[in-house]
Amino acid sequence: MSSSDRRAVLGLILALGACGYAPAFAPGGPATPLLEGVKADPPADRAGFDFVQRIEERLGRTRTPRFRLTYAIATDEAGLAITPENAITRYHVTGRVDWSLRDAGSDAVLASGSETAFAAFAASGTTVSTAAARQDAYLRLVRSLADRVVTQLVAASAVTAASGDPG
Repeated sequence: MSSSDRRAVLGLILALGACGYAPAFAPGGPATPLLEGVKADPPADRAGFDFVQRIEERLGRTRTPRFRLTYAIATDEAGLAITPENAITRYHVTGRVDWSLRDAGSDAVLASGSETAFAAFAASGTTVSTAAARQDAYLRLVRSLADRVVTQLVAASAVTAASGDPG
């Protein structure tokens, strides 16, 4: 890295600090209460299990939750690539999660939203490889939905902190 590149990076860091930028998960940051503070509702199926697992990977597992995350996941699968013999060789999987972050004590809704994502998988191999590809596509889809929810939770915490509301 050249000297002028280092100065540019240092200047950018200083400019971000001067404009009030602070990492969301830094000590005292607006999203800090989310860390080990969110308890997702128990999963009812495989998609729910993968969703909760990803939420816990991103925010940590809690023993004393400050917040409760409710969610409903819906998925759909459609054939994309169809051969002249009417064999489907690729599938498109879409998903939607409707979620609400609630206060653990009062059950008041603090934030809510809906996120969508998609994934795809090939069905041109053996039955076993197609089943594995399908399972992987659903895992990627649900993890993407969970990541999008976490992003929205962090954004909502930043807005709450900027408005001066406690919590």
